[in-house]
Amino acid sequence: MKDNYVFTSESVSEGHPDKVCDIISDSVLDLYLSKDPHSRVACETLVTTNTVVIAGEIRGPKIKSEEIENLVRSCIKEIGYEQEGFHWKNLKFTNYLHSQSQDIAVGVDAKGNKDEGAGDQGIMFGFACSETKDFMPAPLSFAHNILRVLANVRKSGKEKLLGPDAKSQFSVIYENSKPIGISSIVVSSQHSDSIDQDKVRSIIKPYILSVIPEGWMCNDQSFFVNPTGRFVIGGPEGDSGLTGRKIIVDTYGGAAPHGGGAFSGKDPTKVDRSAAYMARYLAKNIVASGVTEKCLIQLSYAIGVSQPLSIYLKLFNNNEKMKNKIESLIKNNFNLSPRGIREMLKLNKPIYKKTAAYGHFGRKSETDGSFSWERLDFVNFFKEKV
Repeated sequence: MKDNYVFTSESVSEGHPDKVCDIISDSVLDLYLSKDPHSRVACETLVTTNTVVIAGEIRGPKIKSEEIENLVRSCIKEIGYEQEGFHWKNLKFTNYLHSQSQDIAVGVDAKGNKDEGAGDQGIMFGFACSETKDFMPAPLSFAHNILRVLANVRKSGKEKLLGPDAKSQFSVIYENSKPIGISSIVVSSQHSDSIDQDKVRSIIKPYILSVIPEGWMCNDQSFFVNPTGRFVIGGPEGDSGLTGRKIIVDTYGGAAPHGGGAFSGKDPTKVDRSAAYMARYLAKNIVASGVTEKCLIQLSYAIGVSQPLSIYLKLFNNNEKMKNKIESLIKNNFNLSPRGIREMLKLNKPIYKKTAAYGHFGRKSETDGSFSWERLDFVNFFKEKV
């Protein structure tokens, strides 16, 4: 059957208030992991006009509050906030981090014959599809890419009139379930008071054309830039931000389900994060092997219990025999306990700040161990076994 539709995904820049919070939370996590790879961290951040508040639970090395404050200010400076309403140097910083609950620790820690348990109950999803070279949904891939490009040219000084806060949204046309074009694009970018909406539009359009396939651009009437006409006041001055409020941006842009928890600020004993990474790792290798064009995996856990309670697999090709075969391969060849996931993907490293903006998935695995869940080292395994 033909399956024709339009699907839309959005992204937000590193200067969006919620992403500022994600970056700070993951930077604090990286700081603790850099000093002790077995640190337990759950860090939440709030930002508003010239104010940053962090809170959460820590078990790890003693780190002076001044060091954490300097880190936070450095993050905000790197993003580019030197505005009257939000300035890395002038903002007020408050730290409410405290020790992790012993009731949580006793369930998570390994002891005697008990393996390390999950840090909480929950459901986690992994997804991959063959729409793009990164095995990600096309609308989200475009939405991330334009904001990453705009951030790069802003920071390089090439586009000095753009500000840190930005959002994007792409509506992609599908025919027979394949992306073939774009019906509409929305980009909102903070900008200098010295330019108007038309100037912002003329700055942004060439970068749009650089991140989408040739011939896919929508008509001018469906290309919206700063639809309200003005976006000078932005960032935490214009809107407060919180860690973990952009979970659909972080994952698959609505093309696949999201589990119950956010990622940023959480160490890898928290299966909200590590099991979602593992599920993506498996789904991506399955799709890259060529056995299916789309794959969805769900894992579920209970606090203090090491192995997942359930594993769900959907291949979108109605091949029940293949599905059962892959489920069996996963259960028999991959250790899906928190410890097993961390060891396979080497997650106890300070690699998380760079995940906080422009998506946790669809990125390139790097030599420092970041984005290890994007590796394609089990493609041949699934190709040969299925």
